[in-house]
Amino acid sequence: MNHHPTVASRTPLLIAIAAMVVVVLSSNILVQYAINDWLTWGAITYPFAFLVSELVNRGFGPVQARRVAWVGFAVAVAASLVLAPPRIAMASGLAFACSQMLDITVFDRLRHSRWWRAPLIATVLAACLDTAIFWSVGFAGEELPWVTWALGDLGVKLVLGVCLLLPFRLLMGKVVATR
Repeated sequence: MNHHPTVASRTPLLIAIAAMVVVVLSSNILVQYAINDWLTWGAITYPFAFLVSELVNRGFGPVQARRVAWVGFAVAVAASLVLAPPRIAMASGLAFACSQMLDITVFDRLRHSRWWRAPLIATVLAACLDTAIFWSVGFAGEELPWVTWALGDLGVKLVLGVCLLLPFRLLMGKVVATR
């Protein structure tokens, strides 16, 4: 009996990895462009990284969610080192690794409570950690309004975290059905 996963069974995870790479890489590029003194374009794209990992966690469990996060992390950071300044790539990598592992762990612990509780609490905690690490490591000492950008970034992550509950709920059944 063949126990190797088929291409069809790996397809959702490959899509999740590709989505994670696109989200992280685009966020690392877009964070360099300010909308105003409170916000960069990267704040709008990054919350989708939590959506991706939480959908994988719901459908395939924390082991696969960590695998998607680590592969997405490796590819995105490598590409970011070419397409973004090294300080942003390094700060992003550290913040991403810490916040994704927190998100996956919290989500997994709360996965059996009401459907919205795990993604909401995991996203809020991970967004706070991600923001603190990314902005302090990537921008401390820079002559830029990085503290207000960090506050605006966190506000957007929290608002989008709530808004992404609807897509999470709508996609949750589709992800579970692909297993």
